Amino acid sequence: MQVDNNTATTQTASSTKSSSASLAENYQSFLTLLLKQLEVQDPTNPVDASQYTSQLVQLASLEQDVANGKKLDSLNSAVSRIGSGIAAIGYLGRTIEAKGDTTALQNGSATWVYELDSAAASVSLTVTDANGTVVYRADGETAQGSHTLTWDGTGSDGTKHSSGAYTLTVTARDASGATIGTETRIKGTVTSVDTSGSATTLSVGGVDVRIDDVVSLS
Repeated sequence: MQVDNNTATTQTASSTKSSSASLAENYQSFLTLLLKQLEVQDPTNPVDASQYTSQLVQLASLEQDVANGKKLDSLNSAVSRIGSGIAAIGYLGRTIEAKGDTTALQNGSATWVYELDSAAASVSLTVTDANGTVVYRADGETAQGSHTLTWDGTGSDGTKHSSGAYTLTVTARDASGATIGTETRIKGTVTSVDTSGSATTLSVGGVDVRIDDVVSLS
């Protein structure tokens, strides 16, 4: 997963940016003081500039070190993206389970996993298309724990729906009518991988899934 790497990279970049700004300010202040000192010095007793020169060289060296650090940060980010991209290629053609409620109808079926925090008196499953139109309704399993819904694309009215993105909504209630907590995940086959952004994205039949949201691979 990339969360920790991205966080570390962000913190490093922020630190480098802060160091650069501080260095630029100190460098400018030093030059201002040096020029002012040279301006007001006694011509008959000039200031020994060797110490100033030494400090100027040290600041210039530090400036170069910070610049090199920024280049290394950029290189590290590029290498990290390449590594993530290579790893992501291994997902192609594989079936994943990931956090989310929207998946694709692939090869005539769409699969979700829904989990109930506790046993329910009733569970309602509603599938909507990309336009938000309800295409399928059914009663779900009521036992506490994990359950799977595999929909074959046939609507409640008998209409056969084509491939596309579909969203599952799970509503669970106990005997008193109170809502029970649920969690929904999707299952599907990875059809493409996109590493062009800051985070690697997998495509499940055209539905984007962040690689960090994947919980299992088979």
